[in-house]
Amino acid sequence: MPRVRSAEFFPRLVSAAAETFIAQGFQRTQMQDVADALGVAKGTVYGYVENKAALLAAAVRYADGIEELPGLAELPVPAPAEGELAALVADRLGHEVAELRLVKAMAGRRREPIADELTAIIADLYQRLARHRVSIKLIDRCAPELPDLGEVWFGAGRSGQVAALTDYLARRAATGAVRLPGPAPVVARTILETCVLWAVHLHWDPAGDRELLPSDTVASTLAGLLTHGLISRKGETP
Repeated sequence: MPRVRSAEFFPRLVSAAAETFIAQGFQRTQMQDVADALGVAKGTVYGYVENKAALLAAAVRYADGIEELPGLAELPVPAPAEGELAALVADRLGHEVAELRLVKAMAGRRREPIADELTAIIADLYQRLARHRVSIKLIDRCAPELPDLGEVWFGAGRSGQVAALTDYLARRAATGAVRLPGPAPVVARTILETCVLWAVHLHWDPAGDRELLPSDTVASTLAGLLTHGLISRKGETP
C-alpha cells in the first residue's frame, strides 16, 4: 500500500532534521533519531526523503524558508548527486555575496559619510546571516564531515567573507577614512565573527536566552558599536 503523505508533516520533518544534525553532526545522526524526535516510525521519514543525505539536503534547502517547499507529488526528496549539495551552497553564497552592501561599496565611489557606509555594511551582513541562520549552523556543523561541502564552506564561505572585509578595511584605512586598531584581517574576522555570534550561534546557546532582541535592534547595535571603534576624525565626511 502506498504511503499517505501530509503537507503539514514535511516542514516538521525539515525542522527536526536540522536540529538533530546540528546537535549530532552528519555521521552520528541516524534516520531513527529524527523519527524519534517526531514520534513517528522510521518508515514514515522514508516516505518524505530517500535517505540521510536527502534529509540533510532538504534541511539545508528549506529550513530557513529560502526556497519554496516541494509539493507532495515531488516527494520523497531524492538523494543528491555527488557534489550537488556543495554546488547548492556555493550558488547560494554567490548570490548573497553579489548583493552585499560591502561588494557594492567596493565597486563604486563613496558618496556618503564613512560612518553611514560602514554601519550599512555591517547591518546588511548581520541581516543576511540571520536570514540563513539555520542553514549556516547546519552546514557549519556538518561540513567538517563532508569534504566537498567543507571546501566550499570554509573556503568561499568564511575565508571569502574575511578576505572581502579585509580588502575593504585596508582601502578605507589607506585613505584615512577608518583607523584600524590592528591588522586588517584581524579586524575583519572580528566583525564577521561578532555578527555570526549574534545572528546565528546565540540562538543555540544552551546557557543563553532564546528570546533575543529583535533582529533590527541587534543589527543596529552591532553596527554602531563596531563602526564607532573604526571611524577616524578625518573619515567623518566623504
